[in-house]
Amino acid sequence: MPVIFSTDPGTAEASADDLTQDNVESMRRMEAQAMDKRSRADRIAAFVATFCGSMPFVWLHVLIFCTWLGWNSWPGLRHFDPYPYTFLTLVVSLEAIFLSAFILISQNYELRVSDRRNQLDLQINLLTEQENTKTLQLLEQIAAKLGVDVSTDADLRFLKQVTHPEKLIAQIEQGQQKSLAKPPDG
Repeated sequence: MPVIFSTDPGTAEASADDLTQDNVESMRRMEAQAMDKRSRADRIAAFVATFCGSMPFVWLHVLIFCTWLGWNSWPGLRHFDPYPYTFLTLVVSLEAIFLSAFILISQNYELRVSDRRNQLDLQINLLTEQENTKTLQLLEQIAAKLGVDVSTDADLRFLKQVTHPEKLIAQIEQGQQKSLAKPPDG
């Protein structure tokens, strides 16, 4: 039997799947809003990067290169770019430069979106941690009112303390510095 949650005091009860679907829909709306707010340059870069990462792009280039090389190698045809195909080399080099720029622009946009998602995730995690800490503190107070002794539980004493992100970051950085300073085994 599924666990029943109430999504709104004025509405019918919903299952966990309904709540999950609401979250998915909320994230989809946020993503759609972010896509609508993209600059023209970001939209163009995303289109170019998407097209360049597709098989039609590959096949188009195969066709163009084969035609170019065939035209400029076939006896009896006027060769506008004879071997060693200097003009083709120039065109391909320029294309690579522009494609690189478009891909970097597209990746920068994706990085901004990813940073926003990470920030949202961090804020939700911090809020959840605060809620959990408060819940443990309240449960300890309830246990005390009921006469249940939880004072000997070391884990509870630790977990009910407020988490300080600054201290955690300092610990992470300290651990990273130790692993960088440690010579590799071998």
